[in-house]
Amino acid sequence: MRQAEITRTTTETAITVRVDLDGTGRHDCQTGVGFFDHMLDQLARHSLIDLTVRAKGDLHIDDHHTVEDVGIALGQALAKALGDKRGIRRYGHFRLAMDDAQIACALDLSARPFLIWTVDFPTPKIGTFDTELVREFFQALSTHGGITLHVDRLHGFNSHHIAEAAFKSVARALREAVETDPRLGDALPSTKGAL
Repeated sequence: MRQAEITRTTTETAITVRVDLDGTGRHDCQTGVGFFDHMLDQLARHSLIDLTVRAKGDLHIDDHHTVEDVGIALGQALAKALGDKRGIRRYGHFRLAMDDAQIACALDLSARPFLIWTVDFPTPKIGTFDTELVREFFQALSTHGGITLHVDRLHGFNSHHIAEAAFKSVARALREAVETDPRLGDALPSTKGAL
């Protein structure tokens, strides 16, 4: 059962994240940040990873701590659900178009976190949501999930479309990477003998 639950409690946030890597993309995300919930729903739906998120954060200050800490908890949950990573494809990539926006994602579940982020937004906000928090989320996800993650904006002039295409492209790449490879059996997808 490739499932995990992580609870993270700080003076700024209280978060529980549950994942099922072999799900169908069911999602129930409640963070108190509407746009972010919409993005998490996209991440679940297009990765086919069932995702439940409950977050209470210091939204009276801003959305930063909530968004970042959900990224931390989700990264930890993914790493826990993957276990020793035997039999997974490990790598994933996807180039996704959404109206004016086109985003390319390539990732490696390497246990070596690294983020390359070349996604610029033409506006500082999407509604009340700070666009800089999109990068903060993926930085936290990469660091705590042990993911080498490259996300590049190829086109786009609408900030909502750019953000949504980023979440969807990462989702599709993640879907590919966490899938089991029938040719591998329970072998590790590495010559090092460990990931």
